[in-house]
Amino acid sequence: MQARMKNPAMVLPDAMKGIQNLYKAMHQGGVPQQLLELVHLRASQINGCSACVYAGVQGARKAGETDDRLATLAAWRETPFFTDAERAALALTEATTRLADRSGDAVPDDIWDAAADNFDERQISAIILMVAVTNLFNRINATIKEPAGASWT
Repeated sequence: MQARMKNPAMVLPDAMKGIQNLYKAMHQGGVPQQLLELVHLRASQINGCSACVYAGVQGARKAGETDDRLATLAAWRETPFFTDAERAALALTEATTRLADRSGDAVPDDIWDAAADNFDERQISAIILMVAVTNLFNRINATIKEPAGASWT
């Protein structure tokens, strides 16, 4: 399997600079790397982005994530492996990724309130940015048919 073209963020270097600045900002938000990786992976699972799911599993493992949690992330509501804070972040991730699935309020108050009960504004900002950047890459990868395991270098 081969992508249709190089990743646009590599074709247009200023785009990659902007994305790198977003990642730098995300990592200043005080959210553990492990949780940011779970957020990335869950959004990628929802969007069916094989390249990002593959990279997300690799990144999560590198951050110390366990096989049990990785294996059950898609069914996180039905498992005992996630904390209340992680559940709040995953619910926010799902609502933010599935904006068109709800009529009216895309991110309901109960989901927002759970996130606000577990994270401060900087942390929520980092989580929202991770979801947004992940959705950006999911859409790029789906369009160019980026295969799982592909390297940008």
